[in-house]
Amino acid sequence: MTTQKPTTVDEYIARFPADVQPVLSEVRAAILDVIPDAEERISYDMPTFYMNGSYVIYFAGWKKHIALYPIIGIAAEKLQDELAGYKGSKSSVHFPLNKPMPIDLIKKIVKVKLEDSRQKKK
Repeated sequence: MTTQKPTTVDEYIARFPADVQPVLSEVRAAILDVIPDAEERISYDMPTFYMNGSYVIYFAGWKKHIALYPIIGIAAEKLQDELAGYKGSKSSVHFPLNKPMPIDLIKKIVKVKLEDSRQKKK
């Protein structure tokens, strides 16, 4: 990986090793499948997806996993059982790179996060 900070999601993905790039692209595609009109930005040095001016979800590549952020509040409560098999922090979930990405679960997380975001706007 390079030390220069990316300014686009494409640049972010391109800075990873060749074997990780398709995995990051797969996660990105899963997010965009749920929120195709999302605005992609780099925020906190991570790909971030915005709807109506508010972030919905971030993802980041790490040495051994891909993380989704923030998984807190309603999202954490609604998906507690499904997320139980994954490591993470108090605000993230980690999907190991040595296993297939759980694309259906990622899409479900994004749907719950999007709904939570919409509820907060009301």
